[in-house]
Amino acid sequence: MVLDAASVRRWCRLAADALGRTRGEIDALNVFPVPDGDTGTNLHLTVLAAADAADALPSGAREADAWRAVSQAALLGARGNSGVILSQVLRGMADVLGAPAERGGAALAEALEHASVLARAAVEHPVEGTILSVLAEAASAASEASAAGVEETARAAAGGARRALRRTTGQLDVLARSGVVDAGAAGLCVVLDALAAVVTEEYPEHYEVPARTAGTAPPPAERPEPQGPGYEVMYLLDAPDEAVHRLRETLDGLGDSLVVVGGDGLWNVHVHVDDAGAAIEAGLAAGRPHRVRVAYLHAASAGEPHEPHAGRAVVAVTAADGLAVLFEEAGARVVRREPGAVPPLAVLAEAILAAGDEVVVLPDEPEVLALAEAAAERARDGGARIAVVPAKASVQGLAALAVHDPLRRFGDDVIAMTRAAGATRFGHLEVAAEEAVTSVGLCRPGDVLGLIEGDVATIGADVAEVARRVLDRMLSGGGELVTLIAGRDAPPGLAEGLREHLHGGRPDVEVCLYDGAQRRCPLLIGVE
Repeated sequence: MVLDAASVRRWCRLAADALGRTRGEIDALNVFPVPDGDTGTNLHLTVLAAADAADALPSGAREADAWRAVSQAALLGARGNSGVILSQVLRGMADVLGAPAERGGAALAEALEHASVLARAAVEHPVEGTILSVLAEAASAASEASAAGVEETARAAAGGARRALRRTTGQLDVLARSGVVDAGAAGLCVVLDALAAVVTEEYPEHYEVPARTAGTAPPPAERPEPQGPGYEVMYLLDAPDEAVHRLRETLDGLGDSLVVVGGDGLWNVHVHVDDAGAAIEAGLAAGRPHRVRVAYLHAASAGEPHEPHAGRAVVAVTAADGLAVLFEEAGARVVRREPGAVPPLAVLAEAILAAGDEVVVLPDEPEVLALAEAAAERARDGGARIAVVPAKASVQGLAALAVHDPLRRFGDDVIAMTRAAGATRFGHLEVAAEEAVTSVGLCRPGDVLGLIEGDVATIGADVAEVARRVLDRMLSGGGELVTLIAGRDAPPGLAEGLREHLHGGRPDVEVCLYDGAQRRCPLLIGVE
């Protein structure tokens, strides 16, 4: 066996942690395809999505389940050109290593070769001296060593990638002029080093990112000026496979750096264009684009560190008076919405624009998350740096805001907030208004529904009893901090009674109580 489910989980988490420690160095290498200085951050966020998905698997998950989860999560969470390519690498490895078969060095070599073929096919105009050529060398080295066993195959893949990385400087003129190796390829080396560490159980003290070949960064006058299209457009696309060929042709005519990955009706599309609207319209013609992100590429050149921005702002969306007070007391600017509705797009976009030139947006529901991405896209046209934390509940937004630090580098702050939100499981109670069929049976008007992550988990007649069942189930997977936010119509003493319930059975858990005054939901629950 190359990697069982537990090993897949360890690899993804180790790779995410290693990229977290090295992404600043990788960002500093980023001059191709555009010098926007975010390749390390994008790779980190992509692998972090895979790691979080692996961590969420039950302890008895099968190998195939683990590979399916991490490849799907990487596809959905991929950021930037290199992140999208890396998601295809994980998909290719999952195709081979997630299938029931004999395992060994040959299987790992086959997985890397298949990943290399898929990744290269996803890029419309492959360029040598990039992550693609380094991946190909890693696969070739793995193949040559495969007869010696899986451990030697993993070592060979990592070593082959490192050797190929050093050659990238001479393969691309823009790298040679800046005296750097390719940033995306450097990140891939870190990921393959982590793979070798898990397979061999030989863990390095640190993960090396090569220094610039000249030893120091070239002076500003010698750094490459931003060229080419002005916008990076990314979106997920629900579309039949046969529609993607025409989409590729259309997008290739609009710009460059085109990468389309995925399959089976779900795709991740990345392209650099001057007309962002036309790229999105092409997606609409092919299927249903969502999670649309548009970034201005020429706002800053690579290698220029961003100074701490004390005026950075956080914009939070909520429908409840008490929650609005909590967000404002924590320093966020609040955009109000009506219960059951999303705020107007123009209102949210204007609030983001007015907040500053570095803005983090905290949605509070999945529908608001989709709208926030669209509002951020509109606001980015003014050159602001905007990130939307993928929070789907108010408790996730509060967790993100708790770790917000305006003196950190913007990318660091966004990653810390995103991780805090992702580490918070959320649940809530509702009272059924009509008869309906749920995943746990029929509910009738007046029944109390206990939902976890948006799905009905239990039905009952008593609010406190349903709340205890939901809370116990959420904590069955572990947790150190529970947040309870009572709604406007919550029975008196509901949250306090739940705290006593936890103190009796889980005295190790810290409990925080708040009055959210939200309608519809007697209780919101967060578990970190």
